[in-house]
Formats: sequence, structure tokens, C-alpha cells
Amino acid sequence: MEPDAISGGCLCGAIRYVVRGRPSMSMICHCASCRRAGGAPAVAWVTFAQADMTFVRGTPASFQSSAPATRTFCASCGTPLTYLHAARPTEIDVTTATLDAPHAFPPTHHAWVAEGIPWARPTDGLPADPHDSGAGRAP
Repeated sequence: MEPDAISGGCLCGAIRYVVRGRPSMSMICHCASCRRAGGAPAVAWVTFAQADMTFVRGTPASFQSSAPATRTFCASCGTPLTYLHAARPTEIDVTTATLDAPHAFPPTHHAWVAEGIPWARPTDGLPADPHDSGAGRAP
């Protein structure tokens, strides 16, 4: 793999991907859709140009979670992998925790905090938008 490539994959190893570009955004989403899809109080996302991402092992399954949104995941272990939105056809959101080096992509803000679970409100001092200010582009 080239030195600037960012790699990641699912829990069981059936799906592996490489991104050969820099992210445009990193955030934590608290919306109900992300929480349910991730089975977690919030989901961290890193956004890349879709053209820069390649699945190098396996093919993820997909689920249309709303009219404009499609999520991908590993059909073997269930790991959530990506989020695609029709309004942003050139971008892809990747679940930060599936990156091999998630620590390299700290979030800059929280979005959809109004939909979040009250006991999981952000306390890290990052900006927290009740909805989506436009900076946060996952759902």
C-alpha cells in the first residue's frame, strides 16, 4: 500500500478498503438513524471524496436507510462501514472506528445533538450543533 493511503475494514476482515485522499471533514453524529445503524449512542464519521475510496477485499452489503441515504456494512459481521447521501454524490462518509488508525482523524464537532440520548451528551468541548449546521454532513 502506498504511504499516503488510509486503510480500514470490518471486524471479521471480510471487507477491507483503502482511501487515497485527504478527508474533508470529521465529526460525531447523534441522529437517531446513525445511532440505530451503529447500535451506539453516537457514530463518528470521516468524509472523503468517493472517487478516492476503493474496496480491496470483499463487497459490502447495502441498506437504504432513508430515501436519499444508503449505508453499507459487512454482511458477515455487521460492521457499519459507509454512508452515502444523494445530495452529496461525490462524497462518502466512512465510520471512523473502522479505520486502521482512527486516532489520526479526531472529530471537529458534533451534529444532531438534539436527537441524541440525554445520558450521552457531548462533554469534550467540541462545537455541538442541535441539528446540522452544514459543517456536519452525515445525516
